[in-house]
Amino acid sequence: MTKRAIAKEKDTSHDLAKAISELAMEKKAEDVVIMDMREIAGFTDYFVIMTGNSDIHIKTLSDHIEKEMSRHKVRIWHKEGYENLKWVLMDYIDVVVHIFDSQTRAYYDLETLWSDAQKILVRDA
Repeated sequence: MTKRAIAKEKDTSHDLAKAISELAMEKKAEDVVIMDMREIAGFTDYFVIMTGNSDIHIKTLSDHIEKEMSRHKVRIWHKEGYENLKWVLMDYIDVVVHIFDSQTRAYYDLETLWSDAQKILVRDA
C-alpha cells in the first residue's frame, strides 16, 4: 500500500479499518471481516477481525500492520497477546484489530457475540 493511499484512507475510522484490512490481505490474512461497532459499542468504531494460519503468520500480520501504520503516523495505543500469538489485539482507539488463530477465533466467536454489528467481508482483489 502506498504512503499516499494510507494517508488518504486514514481520514475516517472507516477508512482506517479499510486500510488495515488491505494491509492484512497483503500478508494473506484469512477470513477478514470489518465490523461496524458505532451503533452498539461506545469504546470503538470498528473491529477488524482476521485469522492467521500459524504463530509465524499471526506475528507477520501484526508486525506488518503496526509497521505500516506507524510509517504513516498512525500509532498503536495498546497491543496484547503478542507473546502467545493465539489472539493478538491491536487497539488504534477508533479501530480495534483482532488477529486470531482458527481455534481461538472459533472459541470466542466475536462475530456472533456482536451479531448486531454490520459486517463487511473483505475479499482479495
